[in-house]
Amino acid sequence: MDKKEILNEFSSDPDRYYKVKLFEEQGFVRKSCLKCKRYFWTLDSQRGLCPDDADDTYSFIGDPPTKKRFDYTQAWKEVESFFVKNNHTSVSRYPVVCRWRDDLYFTIASIVDFQRIMGSKVVFEFPANPLVVPQTCLRFKDLENVGVTGRHFSSFCMIGQHSIPNAQGYWKDECVDLDFRLLTEQFGIKKEEVVFVEDVWAGGGSFGSSLEYFVRGLELGNAVFTEFQGELGKHTILDQKIIDMGAGLERFAWITKGTPTAYDCCFGPITNHLFEKIGIDSDSEMLRKYFTAIAKNLEIHDDLIEVRRNAVKTTGLTQDQVNRIITPLEGMYLIADHLRTLIFAITDGALPSNVGGGYNLRMMLRRINGTIDRMNLKLDIDELVDMHIDYLRDTYPELDEKRQDVKTILKLESERYVESKVRMGKMAERLKGKGRAPTVDELITLYESDGITPEYLREIDVISEIPSSFYAKLSDLHQSDKKKDIEQLPLDDLPETDMLFYKDDPMEFDAKILKVFDKSVVLDRTSFYARGGGQEPDYGTIADSKVVDVNKHGGVIVHEIDGVIPKQGEVVKCKIDSLRRSNITKNHTSTHILNSSARGVLGSWIWQHSAFKEADHARLDITHHSSLTDKQVQDIENAANNIVAKDMVVTIQNYDRGTAEQKYGFKIYQGGVVPVKSVRIVSIEDFDVEACGGTHVKKTKEVELIKITKTKRIQDGVVRLEFVSGPTAKEYVKQQEIENAKRIQEEKQKEIKNKQREEEKQKAKEKIPVLLEQVAAQSSSGIIDEIEINVNKIKSCFTNSKQYDEFFHMNFGKKLVKDNPNSVYVGIFESGPTIRVIAYSGDEASKSKNAGNIAKSVAEILGGAGGGDAKFAQGGGKDTSKINDAIAKAKSMILG
Repeated sequence: MDKKEILNEFSSDPDRYYKVKLFEEQGFVRKSCLKCKRYFWTLDSQRGLCPDDADDTYSFIGDPPTKKRFDYTQAWKEVESFFVKNNHTSVSRYPVVCRWRDDLYFTIASIVDFQRIMGSKVVFEFPANPLVVPQTCLRFKDLENVGVTGRHFSSFCMIGQHSIPNAQGYWKDECVDLDFRLLTEQFGIKKEEVVFVEDVWAGGGSFGSSLEYFVRGLELGNAVFTEFQGELGKHTILDQKIIDMGAGLERFAWITKGTPTAYDCCFGPITNHLFEKIGIDSDSEMLRKYFTAIAKNLEIHDDLIEVRRNAVKTTGLTQDQVNRIITPLEGMYLIADHLRTLIFAITDGALPSNVGGGYNLRMMLRRINGTIDRMNLKLDIDELVDMHIDYLRDTYPELDEKRQDVKTILKLESERYVESKVRMGKMAERLKGKGRAPTVDELITLYESDGITPEYLREIDVISEIPSSFYAKLSDLHQSDKKKDIEQLPLDDLPETDMLFYKDDPMEFDAKILKVFDKSVVLDRTSFYARGGGQEPDYGTIADSKVVDVNKHGGVIVHEIDGVIPKQGEVVKCKIDSLRRSNITKNHTSTHILNSSARGVLGSWIWQHSAFKEADHARLDITHHSSLTDKQVQDIENAANNIVAKDMVVTIQNYDRGTAEQKYGFKIYQGGVVPVKSVRIVSIEDFDVEACGGTHVKKTKEVELIKITKTKRIQDGVVRLEFVSGPTAKEYVKQQEIENAKRIQEEKQKEIKNKQREEEKQKAKEKIPVLLEQVAAQSSSGIIDEIEINVNKIKSCFTNSKQYDEFFHMNFGKKLVKDNPNSVYVGIFESGPTIRVIAYSGDEASKSKNAGNIAKSVAEILGGAGGGDAKFAQGGGKDTSKINDAIAKAKSMILG
């Protein structure tokens, strides 16, 4: 939808779309900007330029328009106090990990809190009307701006003022009046300072007018009135109109403080702590001028490099000042911002990784680590985490609960960064040798494949500047794309199937055939559970034909048949495979038990990533940073079986989705988003509560036993637990006991063989000197203790006696040729499934009897290979049928 077209249409009728009661009461006049032509409303009839183009843009820096001074947390208290006394409900922030939307990884705006996807539509579900919320939002497209511009954050608090215009809520007049009074009464800003700019919003098929409000060129908020749907000109009024006013809490603090940057008043004591590390006065006049110039240039130039260059020139900074003051400041602001974002994300269950939204988190932590290294700082990250949380915990108490978990994850990731630096350095040196800077796409590949950040490459002069499009492209690349093609089946006009498995759940029942197509039938009622939520479907029979698959399409359940297909209209007898159902059900409840057990053992970052439940096996994929140790696996299994033994009651209740979210929080969405209004909550007392559509036991003791059979790290940040439960687990234990007994017996046999081998070695050690003396004294050909001796110019010895092993051949041969350089020794023996040959040839003998040639020739006959040199070689093969040929060859080469 073309926003410019909508804006032109709406601006042509300002009385209909923009004029509100406040403008008439206060005397606001509508003006068209002399420069950009945008329309705005002001109390200054002489004003000719909009806030973006006016000379007073960002003039509040160093000269705030109010005598009141509020930092970040204080500003929220003022905002909350104002809206609560004006009949709004203050709602706690929602998680920054957007569990209720499968098309978003992170919460990007306060209105997202209340959006739910129902089919192809977005619906709004408000816990109160009207309400205000301090929603932390994460956005990563402008990461290169963070720390540099004075106003860009990777996470920020969007003050969400939301209302539905019904008996409890309100519409445009009251909204704009409230926002105006918030600025003038609560924050003490003179009403002449406030300017409203006409704009529009469009998205998801809906659109409406909006009024942005500015003070001295700083946009503080934007009141969006979502009112229409469809195409412009053919649009209709929404059944549910929405007020979506979003304001930046950081900017409310900044406008009252007038600091050079918004960072200076939003990170509490951290900012001053970091400044002390580099010894810079953040309130200096030079910084005020510089960041004012940055702000103004951002309205003119898209390229951040150009913005920075112009600001340096305007302020008259030398390169030395840039290096000593500006660049370190930017690094300090980056550290404070990125760390705050990571605290929120990890608290809410996200993990840095190389997949999905975890990419951005890992990128930010590596930017922090790289900045610390580049500036050669001695910073205690744990201390900074504590300072952030201590400052924020009154507003966001949940951060305090996850303090240690945040530190654990950050420490682990930082250690991985250190381990990767040597490898990164080698790759960077190769890049330097190419003689050109990498392209943006190549930089993205370097980060994705090898974890090399552009900041690191800039630091070592591989690139001079970070391309302004790098972070936007990286963010776009890893946006969630989980939409699947929906199979189209001939199910039109069919009523929803009566799902008996959610009711009395009979294992045998009668049903009427409503539809037959291909090998599939649709019943009017069914107890066959359809595949869903990782649970495999029920099998059984319909009219004596096998049911081999069951799937749900909307509210209609389709059964696939193997056998005679019954006719439409027939009433048929249906029977569920109850043993299969029982085993799957136990595995499903076990999945819930294991998930919460893993969280208790490993940490709060554990979420179900995915799951699969069959009759004879199941798996649970959890979000975790590392492979599991044997102890962790055992601890999880013990914790799970402890819950089984406690015989906890498993209850199932249906709630309105909003009620369930408010009562239990967003941890209920372990299995993913629930796209229906009514949510089925499965509770294992107070141990585990999840939204789930699967089948479950009534008490945990029915699970009988849970055994984890295997674990592995299947991708960065995800660990798989394969497990069995119930009778399958008991059978697994029996098999394990049999295998253990077998292994113990094998180990005993091995010990006996090892003991025998040691005894034989000892005998050989004692026997070798005696045999060497006998062979040395032998002056004619003959046999000594199964060793054939040929005395000629060269004394040759050969044996294939089974009494001699590798130890004997290696030691006897080596000592023989050492004592007599004109001697040769070859031994052939069995070693497991292989026939081996060992050959030695003395210094003199090797001139005509090459040990390497002997070993190679014998090994080739045995179907293998040999190697070595003229004096020592060995080889072998597995063709035991050729052993006599091999012996004959060996003899011919040394005895003949």
